Amino acid sequence: MTGRTPPAVPQDFPIQAAENEGMPPRQHSDSSFPAVVPARRLIGTLTLGSSKSHPATKGFWSEKGAPKRRPLARSCSRLAIVAGLVASLAFPAFAQDATAPMPAHAQPKSYGEGWDCDRGYRREADKCLAVIVPENAFATNRTYGAGWECLHGFRQVDDAVCLKVVVPDGGYLDPSGKSWSCHRGYMEADDLCEKVVLPPNAYFSQNVYRSVWLCDRGYKVEGETCVEIAVPENAFLNGSSYGRPWTCERGFRENGDECKRVAVPENAFFDDKSYGPGWSCERGFAASDDGCTVIDLPDNAHLDRSGNRWRCHDNFQRSQGRCLLNE
Repeated sequence: MTGRTPPAVPQDFPIQAAENEGMPPRQHSDSSFPAVVPARRLIGTLTLGSSKSHPATKGFWSEKGAPKRRPLARSCSRLAIVAGLVASLAFPAFAQDATAPMPAHAQPKSYGEGWDCDRGYRREADKCLAVIVPENAFATNRTYGAGWECLHGFRQVDDAVCLKVVVPDGGYLDPSGKSWSCHRGYMEADDLCEKVVLPPNAYFSQNVYRSVWLCDRGYKVEGETCVEIAVPENAFLNGSSYGRPWTCERGFRENGDECKRVAVPENAFFDDKSYGPGWSCERGFAASDDGCTVIDLPDNAHLDRSGNRWRCHDNFQRSQGRCLLNE
């Protein structure tokens, strides 16, 4: 058939590989190093198919048949070596933890690599040392902290000493077992509990943040004593810790140090508001100087919500005491 292309005939190409090509000769003396072997070339044959496969060989072989040098690849290799050296120097702990053998009194970690010391031991470098429990202390068997705590009634001093808590007379050991407090009726003074002397008409306070003692009802504190409160007639003790200790009875108003009766006019009732005259008018009456007067409603008006004033109906407006129709 005339339209087909004949198959490519394999061809032989000479290949030359240079040993030590491009490398500078070493300088040495005849007494310390052997002579450098002269460079020699290897002659071979590379069999290829059609010419279409030739471009695949470009980049690996020079036009003269010698292999090309690749400076970028060499630089990357050198950087990788340097980075490995830096990492091994910068993170010795990780390398040590992963490669160091597990010492006595240790066990592998429950997760990850490495090991942890057994209970009662603490890690120091690559060893597990026993926790030394001082006198008057007990081992906590915890993996954190010092590994020990002082017994109840002892407190830690410095780093490894447990001293007994000295409770003074009139005091008791706190539930924590590490400090003390004074009994009721005693007051802390330095490292002692001093007995409190109650004045007449006083009692011991239950509130530790206030005074040790308080005065009985009807008395007030003055210095170190309790004095009686003067309550005026028609008043009673209110027990307030501020302001006046007494309050006027209902129907009376405070006037200086006295309680005076409120005069309620006719058609009014007593009003115990803290302001005003002490009374208010009944509904349909308005307050005046003489007391409470009846409200005279004009036409088309009604009492408002208070019951002590009036207003016009809707569609009416007030004018000179009357309600006029809106135009």
